[in-house]
Amino acid sequence: MLCRSGRVCLVVLSLLSGLVAVTTASAGVVVVLNSRDATVSLLDQSTYQEINSFPVGKEPHHLMETPDGKSLIVANAVGDELLFLDPKSGQIQHHVKDILDPYQIGFAPNQKWFVSNALRLDRVDIYAYDGKQLKLAKRVPLAKLPSHMAFSADSATVFITQQGSDQISAIDLATQTVKWTMPVGKLPAGIAMTPDDKYLLVGIMGSDYVQVIDWRTQKTVKQIKAGAGAHNFRALGDKRHTFVSNRVANSINIIDQKTLENVGTINVPGGPDCMELTDDGKTLWVTLRWIKKVAVIDVASKKVIKLIPVGRSPHGVYFINHAARI
Repeated sequence: MLCRSGRVCLVVLSLLSGLVAVTTASAGVVVVLNSRDATVSLLDQSTYQEINSFPVGKEPHHLMETPDGKSLIVANAVGDELLFLDPKSGQIQHHVKDILDPYQIGFAPNQKWFVSNALRLDRVDIYAYDGKQLKLAKRVPLAKLPSHMAFSADSATVFITQQGSDQISAIDLATQTVKWTMPVGKLPAGIAMTPDDKYLLVGIMGSDYVQVIDWRTQKTVKQIKAGAGAHNFRALGDKRHTFVSNRVANSINIIDQKTLENVGTINVPGGPDCMELTDDGKTLWVTLRWIKKVAVIDVASKKVIKLIPVGRSPHGVYFINHAARI
C-alpha cells in the first residue's frame, strides 16, 4: 500500500481493522445487557473478548428476537423504549419510543400478540402485532411487580409471575382479561411451560425450589428442590430438560421436565441469572449479576471455562447461533 503520509496510512489501516472486527463480530457476537450501566456489551464468541460497548436506554433487562428473526429487541425498562439490534452484529437498527416500562417482553407462539410486563407500574401491556407494527390492545393491572411470562401452546393464555405479591396470573389474550390468579411461593420469578404444555415451572426466588403447577386446575403438583434464589429458565433444546439459575446459591440446576426431577448441578459464582445455549448444546453462557461478568460453561463437564468482564449488573444475554428454546 502506498501512502503519502504516515497519518493517512494510519487512518486507512484503522478503517480496514475496523472492517475486519465487524466481520468477525458478525460471525459470533454475544449481546449482553448491563442493566446498571445502561449499556450493551458485544463479546466475540470465539475469543471471549469484548468487541464493543455502547450506551442504551436506562435499565435494559431482557431481550428477544422478533418472529422473523431479523431483529433483536432490547427492553429498556426505565428508558420506556424498545431498542432494535441486528441479531448477527449487535448494531443498532432503530428505536420504538413510548413503550412504558418494558421489563420483560414476549411474543405469543402464534405471533399475533406482544406482551410487555411493566414491573414498576404493576401492569401488563398487551399489543396486537401484524408482523410489522405494535398496536396497544389493553393495559391489564395486576397486583405487585409483574415479572416474567410464559405462554400456552395455543397462544390463548399468557401466565405472569408477580414478585411483589407472591402470585401468578393467567391472562386471556383475546379478551385481555385476567382468567385467574393463584398464590405461589415467595418472590416468584422465572416461569416456563413444559414441552407437553401440561405444567408451568416457577422459580421461587425467595426460597430454593421450582414450583410445578397444573395450570388447567390451578394446583401445585410438586416442588422440585433447587438452589437458593431459584430464578430463571433456559431449555436445553432437547424437548425434555431445562436449566434453572439459582442466584443466591451460585449454581444452576438441570431439571428433567418429564420426570420433574433435579438431575444435575453446575456451580457458578456471582449470582447466575439469564442464560443462552449454543446450537450444538455444548456451551452455556450465563450473566453473573453481582460480579460484572459473564460465565462460559462447558455443559458436558459442568465446569466454568471462562469468566468475561462486562458492565454492572449484566442481565439478558443472546447470540444468534442458539439452541432451540424448548
